[in-house]
Amino acid sequence: MTGVEDMITLLNRELGLFLRPEDAGAPLDALPGWDSLLLFRLVAVLEEEAGRPLPVAEVVTAGSLAEIHALAVGL
Repeated sequence: MTGVEDMITLLNRELGLFLRPEDAGAPLDALPGWDSLLLFRLVAVLEEEAGRPLPVAEVVTAGSLAEIHALAVGL
């Protein structure tokens, strides 16, 4: 996974979402169907993809998918 678009494609495939690349900067709570359970499913998918644990405390406080992407790629 390189760009945020790749992450969105992965999340759409693995979590059954219908996100667009332009949704990356939107507040998480503005995304259709977003809830805390989906956030933790997202963490599991990204950890599997990255092959390493993510800083869950930072992911939980992230405000957008773009911020989560930055954490997933180690920026």
